Amino acid sequence: MLIATPPDMVVKNRFLGFLIWQSIPSTAIFLLSNTFVLSLFASDAISPILRLLSTFFTFHLSQLVFSASLSVVSSPQPTPPASPIQLLFGLVRLLLGDSTDLSLDFRRRAKVSLSFVLFVAASAFSGLVSVVPFFWVSGVGADGVLMIGRVGIRGFVAGLLYGLFYIYKKRWVLEFPIIQRPPFFSFKMGLPSALRQALKLSATASVFSAMLLIFLPQQFKGQVTVGNFITEQIIFYIGCFSVFLCWELSHHLHQVLCTKWFIFAPPKGSAAAETNPSEPLLAALESSPGSLLKYLAYLDLSMVCENNVDIWRRAALFEETSETYKRVVTLCLRPLEQLAFKLSESLEGFSAEKSFQSSNPVQANDPRLDSNCSEPMNNFQLCAWCAQSVASLTARSHREDRFGVAQLSGSNAAVITALLSCLLAVEAFLGKKTSLQPPHHLMGSGGIRWATTNTGRRDVRTAKRKGSLQYSKAFAMADVLRTSIYGIVSAFHKEMLRSAKAGDLEKDWIDSAKPVFGTRELLVQKLHLFLDFRA
Repeated sequence: MLIATPPDMVVKNRFLGFLIWQSIPSTAIFLLSNTFVLSLFASDAISPILRLLSTFFTFHLSQLVFSASLSVVSSPQPTPPASPIQLLFGLVRLLLGDSTDLSLDFRRRAKVSLSFVLFVAASAFSGLVSVVPFFWVSGVGADGVLMIGRVGIRGFVAGLLYGLFYIYKKRWVLEFPIIQRPPFFSFKMGLPSALRQALKLSATASVFSAMLLIFLPQQFKGQVTVGNFITEQIIFYIGCFSVFLCWELSHHLHQVLCTKWFIFAPPKGSAAAETNPSEPLLAALESSPGSLLKYLAYLDLSMVCENNVDIWRRAALFEETSETYKRVVTLCLRPLEQLAFKLSESLEGFSAEKSFQSSNPVQANDPRLDSNCSEPMNNFQLCAWCAQSVASLTARSHREDRFGVAQLSGSNAAVITALLSCLLAVEAFLGKKTSLQPPHHLMGSGGIRWATTNTGRRDVRTAKRKGSLQYSKAFAMADVLRTSIYGIVSAFHKEMLRSAKAGDLEKDWIDSAKPVFGTRELLVQKLHLFLDFRA
């Protein structure tokens, strides 16, 4: 779809669209499940239909509460929440009027913790309200307040368990698909998994909530016959399965709608497209960190730079003043430089701690290294888009840059420097050595060895933690960075070889400023390996 509203309205429009579309599967599931319950357990034909209509709006109100809380807790960036101790100290400072000392990082973590609490509470409330209508429609076990209280408590526990499971599994993190499909086909592909998940969760919640009945006071149990007890368990499982299936479909629909590609550009042929077609994209790229709008903007930039979908938009990035090109390159390199800087800090801190414990270099397989580097790897998706976008843009500038803005602005050297520095930092986290080697060590692919940069810290060699999620992200990030660098090297291979023979490779392709990780000599040595296709 083409942009017809300001960039800040994109997320709001998708949220409103999600609330509308989620009501369709919820209505179908509610009617089908209650029709099945009526056909099995209803005692008359008129009053159950009236009760069905009266509980229809109650059920949808609970689904609306859950869907709204789902949008509140969801985020494309897996920001860790604040610990209870941090929240306690922050609350004490706030009560004492010392809120100015609260850091931005703490505020962000506290906001994530608050969204978790709200989501779990909304799930418990929605479970309480959603399950009761199934008993009210059937008329089974209609012993008044006792039935409503007993079933309501079980529904509350089922919703509470679902909310805790949802947070624990980090299902609130928005995962962007590799292949962008139409929303209908993406939603259809998630139906089998939603059905399986609802079956497993409803069975678990039914068992746990049934065990809870043992600890309820006697006034909630009442005098229930064996037949009514079995019937109550069957209806509760049907109701719990229907509610969880609605929630799973809402979760999948929310993922599909929020991660759909959005085009941040005016319609082609309009006055805005002729004057400044890149301004909506740049405004979205400069939005608040970690926001969905920012991720959608980087996704759109990746599509423009890597594919031939909108060639006119990519050509607009190479405008004559070079201001647009430099802004795009800066916005793409910033997350990569932050990743390299945070990994460097984490590795230095881990090395200092190890050197304090032992005077010898150690081969560490310490889980604390994963915990130190877990936060930098949280932006893996964003960093991957940045590396691919800026590398594709640099490679395509070899043929599509009519005014030579990429070369004249010095952006090519800045891009190569940032990509190499980030790659060295990621490889250091993966356990590879990253220090200068004698020339004979570079002869042959079997003799290549990398060691920790000689910056005064210990040689930390971390064993590959193949079972670690952070290792998987780091391995994927290293692969993305290598592919990106090879794309640039392949496009400018003749120019780089000419500079290398003349001894000007460092001057032409490495930025004069100090790199974030490593040294300029180390980056030149790494670039030589890429030129020989042996990196």
